[in-house]
Amino acid sequence: MSKSGALDLASGVGGKLQKKQVLSTVQRYEKYHVHHGGDEEERKANYTDMVNKYYDLVTSFYEYGWGESFHFAARWKGESLRESIKRHEHFVALQLGLKSGQKVLDVGCGIGGPLREIARFSGASITGINNNEYQITRGKELNRIAEVDETCNYIKADFMKMPFSDNTFDAIFAIEATCHAPDAVDCYKEIYRVLKPGQCFAAYEWCITDSFDPMNQEHQRIKGEVELGNGLPDIRSMGQCLEALKVAGFEIIWEEDVAVNSPLPWYLPLDKNQFSLASFRVTAFGRFITRNMVKTLEFLGLAPEGSQRVQSFLEQAADALVEGGRKGIFSPMYFFLVQKPHS
Repeated sequence: MSKSGALDLASGVGGKLQKKQVLSTVQRYEKYHVHHGGDEEERKANYTDMVNKYYDLVTSFYEYGWGESFHFAARWKGESLRESIKRHEHFVALQLGLKSGQKVLDVGCGIGGPLREIARFSGASITGINNNEYQITRGKELNRIAEVDETCNYIKADFMKMPFSDNTFDAIFAIEATCHAPDAVDCYKEIYRVLKPGQCFAAYEWCITDSFDPMNQEHQRIKGEVELGNGLPDIRSMGQCLEALKVAGFEIIWEEDVAVNSPLPWYLPLDKNQFSLASFRVTAFGRFITRNMVKTLEFLGLAPEGSQRVQSFLEQAADALVEGGRKGIFSPMYFFLVQKPHS
């Protein structure tokens, strides 16, 4: 089960870092981003360091506020956030036609929430690849608790340079993860390499939409705050992702921004104007409580120095995501299903 208490949150901030390193790590991480003088090329050149620092700092906050699956979902009226997240994951399994006996890869698996759910739903054996040691340690612990050790495992590696032979997997999926890649073409080429011929890759990507105006300073501010608060080197357009898939060699089966037709806005759980007991910790009042709790824990020395800084840029990112969603300039749910040709 997810860590849900204040002390769990406090003890997890910084991941595998020594607690005295948290503040300096926050400062180094922030410097990668536009609002702190960084630029896109520097983030891309140092993506491994940047993304690792990000997930060391934020994983316990994610798990505390969101659960084991770190992603958004299209949502029906009357459906809880947790139910929509499971349905979102089942959709991937169904699109790929996953079944017992298949060997499947989850690219950028986080702490394994989706891979556990999809393994239970489909019966497939799933390997998660992740370059963050703390997340893998936590994922293994959650696998043991869920008793899925035999069908779910992890490899610590960079998904831009995967330690697998060519044509290894029967199916591959990525849920809001390959947005961390510094280059979409190289990322998709590596996924293509390890996928068996004739088999499929499905993913949800974070993208800017056609409504994004690069000359609009407000749009650029929102984009920059989303990048800072989510460990992203850049946010690509849907067209860039689609072209990258084709350059990598994939055949497109179908693609669509599935956020567009969601009955409830994908950003609703982060909207401070909404109140939900089921998603209380990400409501305005829930965030207020968490903010003051983190401040108190840091003052008492129970949370490392720098924890408030992490809480702050995550809150700023949440507000930017809501703004981006409302303006229609950003989507976390550009979905595509593509196939590696048989020959």
